[in-house]
Amino acid sequence: MTASAHTHTHSLQVEDLTVSYRRIPALHHVSFSVECGQCVAVLGPNGAGKSTLLKALAGLQESETGRVLFHGRPMTGANQEFAYLPQREMVDWDFPTTVRGVVEMGRYLRVRWWRRFGREDEQAVADALESMQLTPLQDRQISALSGGQQQRVFLARALAQEAHVLLLDEPFTGLDQPSQDALREVFRELRKRGKLLLVSHHELSSVPEIFDRVVLLNGELIAAGTVAEAFTRENLTRAYGTRVFSRVSHGLAV
Repeated sequence: MTASAHTHTHSLQVEDLTVSYRRIPALHHVSFSVECGQCVAVLGPNGAGKSTLLKALAGLQESETGRVLFHGRPMTGANQEFAYLPQREMVDWDFPTTVRGVVEMGRYLRVRWWRRFGREDEQAVADALESMQLTPLQDRQISALSGGQQQRVFLARALAQEAHVLLLDEPFTGLDQPSQDALREVFRELRKRGKLLLVSHHELSSVPEIFDRVVLLNGELIAAGTVAEAFTRENLTRAYGTRVFSRVSHGLAV
């Protein structure tokens, strides 16, 4: 296999993606490519299309134009390769289920309607719980968890699904500093395992220490590349506007 072919088979390619709500475009002809083993910040002001992009990649939002390729194959609809983790406020944490119950949901795309939950599935759930240090909490109701623990439950669900691409919408929002630090460490571990993380994020000052690459949006693609290439003052000003950027970037060296 050539080097270029090897890279192609381990990349996620977004080509000419346009997504609209009631005929009003939220994303215009967005194209970029990222690879497994990377942690990618999806940045932009409110309404820039960050959540829309993640939902489109997860197959939860239809696109008007373009396509998504993973391992060189077109992705359509929900599939086991992609796991979507919504914003915490979008989740009904009072739903009567346990930590283990949520993690078991990660197997649903792999356990078809004709197949029972088997030993392989039980092992995948157990491994995911252990990986996220949730085994002692597996019988606890999800409503009784801290914010950081709730995020780890959804990451464990993604691991049980054996997803390669994790799409996380504002996972750091509302977490205290120790929980944020713990989540950053989880991201580093997942990256080492070869997972691809695309993370909607709003705290610009923490971007360089958490992420490898940046996808910067404001309805359209402003920039995509390494942090050094894309996370520049010029690009951030284009995305956020001069006045907004000066406010959100206080103390930021770019």
